[in-house]
Amino acid sequence: MQTSPQSFVDLPGITKLRSGKVREVFDLGDTLLFVATDRISAFDVILPDPIPQKGAVLNQLSAFWF
Repeated sequence: MQTSPQSFVDLPGITKLRSGKVREVFDLGDTLLFVATDRISAFDVILPDPIPQKGAVLNQLSAFWF
């Protein structure tokens, strides 16, 4: 399945607390929502070309380990 890379996330009606190099953090009231994007970061620089499905892989790794 071919999808376009997701570099930025906007969830209408949900407060964005932080936008990091690779992740976005949203406030859901009593819970925080961490969204991993397809952005690439190297040496504290966000590179211009995201990798498709990178965010999905990061989320699957987190689900496995945590």
